[in-house]
Amino acid sequence: MDARWTVKFSKAKPAPEGAPQPPDIAIPVFDYKAHIAIDRRHGVIRRRLVSDAAAHDGARLREGLIDPDNTASGVWVDTAYRSQANEDFLRAVGKVSHIYVKKPKGKPMSARTARANARNSAIRAKVEHPFAMLKGPMKLFIRTIGLKRAEAAITFAAMAYNMKRWVWLNGRTASA
Repeated sequence: MDARWTVKFSKAKPAPEGAPQPPDIAIPVFDYKAHIAIDRRHGVIRRRLVSDAAAHDGARLREGLIDPDNTASGVWVDTAYRSQANEDFLRAVGKVSHIYVKKPKGKPMSARTARANARNSAIRAKVEHPFAMLKGPMKLFIRTIGLKRAEAAITFAAMAYNMKRWVWLNGRTASA
């Protein structure tokens, strides 16, 4: 009932030399989208938010993903979250923005911006690990009707991921 249609784009694999380039693929999707905030040091999911798939990522940052009680000051997110409203919000709650900078159209990216994005990538990549675990070994696939049920399914999956992560973290500290 609350899911929405959106289109996911996929780049075609480069064609062998001399062959025509295959077209990029657009896949229509009727789904929900999960947004998570993780602990940078330990990799556990601290907060999660669920929206319909057509919702713009940028607005979700101000809807509860940022924990005002968290003492860490840095926020690492991709370019979908870059907006003046998000930059103002992060400043207002005392956080430091490490949001990716897009390459200007038709111009090369400056070396300084490329270095900053590369530094941010090493940290931001940690957010992809929970998604890989949820979709891969945990085989999370939401088949619910309604946003509240999708939230419940994602919440339980995040709890299971955190328990698995805590067991792994505990095993590392116990042997040290």
